[in-house]
Amino acid sequence: MKIISWNVRGLGKLRAIRRLSNKLRSISPQLLFLMETKLSSSKMARVRLKCGFTQGFDVGALGSRGGLMLAWSSNLSVSIRSFSQHHIDAIIQDSHSDFSWRFTGFYGNPIESLHSDSWDLLRSLDNDRNLPWLVAGDFNEIMYASEKKGGRVRSERNMEAFRAVLQDCELSDLGFTGNWYTWERGRLVTNNVRERLDRGVASDSWRDYFPNFSVTHLNHSISDHCPLLFDTANTPASNSYRAWFRFDANWTLDPDCEDIISSFWSSTSGDLPTKLNQLSSILSNWNKEKRLQKRHRTAVLNNKLKHLSALDADDENLAELLEVKLAMNLEADKDEIYWEQRAHTNWLKHGDRNTRFFHNWASFRRKSNRVTSLRDDDGRLFTTESDMAKVA
Repeated sequence: MKIISWNVRGLGKLRAIRRLSNKLRSISPQLLFLMETKLSSSKMARVRLKCGFTQGFDVGALGSRGGLMLAWSSNLSVSIRSFSQHHIDAIIQDSHSDFSWRFTGFYGNPIESLHSDSWDLLRSLDNDRNLPWLVAGDFNEIMYASEKKGGRVRSERNMEAFRAVLQDCELSDLGFTGNWYTWERGRLVTNNVRERLDRGVASDSWRDYFPNFSVTHLNHSISDHCPLLFDTANTPASNSYRAWFRFDANWTLDPDCEDIISSFWSSTSGDLPTKLNQLSSILSNWNKEKRLQKRHRTAVLNNKLKHLSALDADDENLAELLEVKLAMNLEADKDEIYWEQRAHTNWLKHGDRNTRFFHNWASFRRKSNRVTSLRDDDGRLFTTESDMAKVA
């Protein structure tokens, strides 16, 4: 299962919503927790639908402050236990399993003098030690001084209070991979501040049930907080199937495509079916190269962002960091156009685009044709790819 926790710092602009939906599409999380949406419950519900989630629970913002959202995919059964302006507590159960566990999306009070209220809230939620428990979110506090660079020095007493509440609730930090910090502010060396405010903490029973979990600080370009990806299985997706050839609509926008087709057709002899079959192979190989180039370009940008983010801030690094984020936004725009082209429809105007509509339309055939389980002659059900291959 993939879980995203992200302080998005506002979703009032269409551009921010598109960036969010594009990011989520590339990850395909089953559980999503967002903080500081700065939207009412009704507006947040519409954003949730645009991001591809039909099921969820929203806590509306108070004016332009706060706002929480918990969304989940259809293969999960989620029961909301309690909520406030600073948390959503739920029981999670996979439809394929009888196992249940707790997830608490947590948003610590950003006002330092009210941090004690946040810790009292977390202690009050520690009321069921029978269920494995994961708490994730923006705690607005660090555990140790090493988790901050720049700005004023954090109070040791405040950090000790944070460590104490985690100890009282028997929750331990899950660690991470990626950049060491999750929040950054300031574009100049003199005012740049970086802190690890977002994290996941869990009970020992949760760790025991998900021994292969991972936590990753993902790159980002739309918020001063980075998204946290929790992967309970930590296993890569399988791509072992062979897809049918389909002419992609966005190829017509590339002048190389017409040159390839013209050159092949004029220099090759044979009957029509043979030539079409050969041309499909040529176009498929050409498309693979283009996709590799795009992945390489995206990987270069991500690595560059990671490298620059890890450096001590100076004027040159911060300027280059801004350029990289702008380039990442451009790639996100290209992805958005790609999904519109894949949808094989043009009756929505460009200014009224609905990314979720295009994505769902484009993915419908693949989803409806997907085989998720097979039974053998003895009636036994198999769901893993290797077992289904044996049955087939």
